Amino acid sequence: MIPPAPAPSPDDAFAVVCAAAKLLYANGQTTERTVLNAERFARALGLRVTVFPTWGELVIRMEAPTASGLARVEAIAAAPAGVDMNKVTLTLRVIDRVCDARPDARMDAAGARKELEAIAGLPPVSALRFVVLAAAGAAALSVIFGAADLATLALVALSAGAGAALRRALAHVAKNFLAQPLCAALLAGLIAAAASHLLPGANLYLVALCPCMVLVPGPHLLNGALDLAHMRIGLGGARFGFAGLIILLISVGLIAGLSLGVAGLPAPGPAAPVPLAYDVIAAGIAVAAFGTFFSMPWRTLPIPIAIGMLAHASRWLAIADGASLAGGALVACLIAATLVTPIANRLHLPFAAFAFASVVSLIPGVFLFRMAAGMVALLNAGPAAAPALLLPPIQDGTTAAAILLAMAFGLILPKMLLERLFPKWAGLSANQP
Repeated sequence: MIPPAPAPSPDDAFAVVCAAAKLLYANGQTTERTVLNAERFARALGLRVTVFPTWGELVIRMEAPTASGLARVEAIAAAPAGVDMNKVTLTLRVIDRVCDARPDARMDAAGARKELEAIAGLPPVSALRFVVLAAAGAAALSVIFGAADLATLALVALSAGAGAALRRALAHVAKNFLAQPLCAALLAGLIAAAASHLLPGANLYLVALCPCMVLVPGPHLLNGALDLAHMRIGLGGARFGFAGLIILLISVGLIAGLSLGVAGLPAPGPAAPVPLAYDVIAAGIAVAAFGTFFSMPWRTLPIPIAIGMLAHASRWLAIADGASLAGGALVACLIAATLVTPIANRLHLPFAAFAFASVVSLIPGVFLFRMAAGMVALLNAGPAAAPALLLPPIQDGTTAAAILLAMAFGLILPKMLLERLFPKWAGLSANQP
């Protein structure tokens, strides 16, 4: 008979809890689930901890005395700026194994520590998959917005693929999260400017904007909204500030690239109606792209693809029936969140990344970038600017805000209601928080 493993010291157990909490927090798990799972993990190891998340660090206080006889507080450097669904899933599985009620299936603290160290060292998805899916996702978004010619699709795919390759190269050189979207958007602007001189027949409006759409930090916006809903005002504001800064840099990069190429953002052409079948298939491809950005394993990817296609079909039908863009987004997000919540909890996937990947095609990035371009045009016109120049940026900004608000409510309300009122159906087992 194998003797049971010796109980870890409080300090060793605390170090394992800190490692797990950092992995969850830094890779896209919602703040609420990070805190609850860290506390559950600590209880399984015989500790009581309190977690205080802020932007840039996790402060964890161990309430049980340490070997020195004093309570211990650890401040862990961890910015919630990354999204890696695979790392979150594997970390939650380790926590479940340590918390398992069956002694023969339970993992000890030493084994958990080794597993967590291995998880922390896992690489993201391959560069080839990242580049190919970025190109396909941007091209799919251009189809949703009305692209109908091969030249436009090819230019969009080329621009997004080149931007993805540049982002991967920069990730090895600079650890700054802001450099990658700025440089990728700058490249998109340069390619769109070159296309305006060489291929004027393409839909240059979509060539400029769609490669930038794949850079929008949706999970940070959604996690920020969830933090505000749980009254974590400071952290929610910080997440919104980080996401807003990325969107600002994308806009700056795009406009700078166009300006360097002696071009401006083209006016949108007449919106051609997109058949439902094309719209739904393109939405599925876009979901696959963003699932790849968030390091979702291949075996899991069909689930958000199916949910995203269903959600986008419901949006298409709602708008065809007379709903506004915000109303269509609300309907789609309500359906997506109702399906995503139990699946994400059962499969140990971070809700924000999973939900955003499922509804990525609804993000109003086009309106945000167009608003930025309109504001630059207004600034360039100076004091003599015509009042009519002010109207388009206001309309675009208002539309974007309405869609984002509808998406936030549509994704958050079903999650909170299901987990509070129907926890078993929502995928929260008895030993889960």
